[in-house]
Amino acid sequence: MTPRNELLFLALGGSGEIGMNVNLYGCDGKWLMVDCGITFGDASYPGIDVILPDLQFIEDRVDDLLGIVLTHGHEDHIGALPYLAADLGVPLYATPFTAGLIHGKLAEEGIDDRVELNVVKEEGPFDIGPFTVTYTPLAHSIPEGNAVLIETPYGKVFHTGDWKLDEAPSLGGSATAEELTAIGDKGVLALVCDSTNVFNPEASGSEADVRKGLDEVVAGAKGRVLVTTFASNAARLQTLGEVARDTGRELCVAGRSLDRIIRVAKATGYLRDFPELIDFDKAMTLPASRVLIVATGGQGEPRAALNRIAEGSHVLKLHQGDLVVFSSRQIPGNEIAIGKIMNTLADKGVDIITDRQAFVHVSGHPGRPELAEMYKWIRPEIIVPVHGEIRHMHEQARFALEQGVPKAVKQQNGEIIRLAPNGPQKIGHATVGRLVLDGDVILPADGATMGERRRIALYGQMSVAVAIDRKGKLLGAPQIRVQGVPVEEDREDLIEAAADAAAEAVKKDWRDREKLRESLRLAVRRVAVRFTGKKPVVDVLLIEA
Repeated sequence: MTPRNELLFLALGGSGEIGMNVNLYGCDGKWLMVDCGITFGDASYPGIDVILPDLQFIEDRVDDLLGIVLTHGHEDHIGALPYLAADLGVPLYATPFTAGLIHGKLAEEGIDDRVELNVVKEEGPFDIGPFTVTYTPLAHSIPEGNAVLIETPYGKVFHTGDWKLDEAPSLGGSATAEELTAIGDKGVLALVCDSTNVFNPEASGSEADVRKGLDEVVAGAKGRVLVTTFASNAARLQTLGEVARDTGRELCVAGRSLDRIIRVAKATGYLRDFPELIDFDKAMTLPASRVLIVATGGQGEPRAALNRIAEGSHVLKLHQGDLVVFSSRQIPGNEIAIGKIMNTLADKGVDIITDRQAFVHVSGHPGRPELAEMYKWIRPEIIVPVHGEIRHMHEQARFALEQGVPKAVKQQNGEIIRLAPNGPQKIGHATVGRLVLDGDVILPADGATMGERRRIALYGQMSVAVAIDRKGKLLGAPQIRVQGVPVEEDREDLIEAAADAAAEAVKKDWRDREKLRESLRLAVRRVAVRFTGKKPVVDVLLIEA
């Protein structure tokens, strides 16, 4: 699939899921990528924290890929770059704050000298082959959230990235209604738009209102207050710095990712009036009523600061009468992990407040009123919903048509869409998928390793080792090992029965070694099924002396 005299769109991630955003635009034989993010593992990926997009489609056409344009610095938009950018071997383009975060990630992987990272100011267009790209600042929960206006010989695309409307953003600026209307006045073929909050009937709200809500909550607390939020939410960090001053508390930060965000933000001109931070020891010696802690881990991450504080394994401690404020929304799938931390805190007598009890969080994504405003300003011929599950994207397509957008396309990862000429049309399908970062190794998410790990997690594992001579005589009793099979008091009985079954298999099938291996496997598994009802993975070691 090589784009000809046409404008193509293809999502390799982020369409049909929230996270792992990767989008391709193609024309005149070339491709341009917008964003390259990750998502996070769940129970269906045992032992996995990070999931990457499978970029095989564009890797097979890497000579036609001109570069990667990054809209902003959230992990679901830049997180895959340390693992995939060097292999793609194309230039990256980002505004200063986003570039600072990316450079830190590349340096940690030791590849910063192998990846070309171009820092682009939020002013004026720049050319990448047949594509002319202009950053357009939009409010979000991180500095320098940007839409990108992509001009091609076949039409213009306004790709929003993540955005919201906020008349008083705490960090950075945002394009005005007049500026966005001016973009629409010049004609926009397609609006490729964030769908995350399409079911929200209200606008997301302003960060300035969150400050008022947090001021009230923190001012009313008598003990230590810990606020947990997304580390990358630099706007919330700015707000919490102001809340600390408003309430007469010293500010302490716990979490490496928070340290990194603060460092990059200050280096690029943000958080200039941020309070001087205190260290952990001082936070524990000051009167509790004078301390405000900001910590990572609000999504239940086991290694993050909040979990370690809750379990008592961190230098920072919380006691009865202290308060934890969850200044973030629960990401679907994290409810159990978050609930576990909340229960641990509650058991210590720590009070908990979420956005259900007080106004302590606003989303960085647009609700229906904001979407309607964007349609009115940009006036696209086509709406292309992205950044959402299928239900989110289909609802945005329906809503946009209702608001007067002439055409909508319901696409998902892998569907190649011709936007022009005569678009939108689905003209093909690209192979898409997921990769997992397992330790230092990148593997297929549904490959042999993950398949084996899932089976072991579900059913347990048994090993049988048998030594025989050339005439099939057993040299000692078969040895059985059991892991994760649901036997406790009956474990020794299970092992004995499995060893007897293995010995019988040797007597029956010793002449054919391959047949014997399979007979041993089945014999041991039948014993496990009889004892437990489970069919464990059985490994066979046959030693011939």
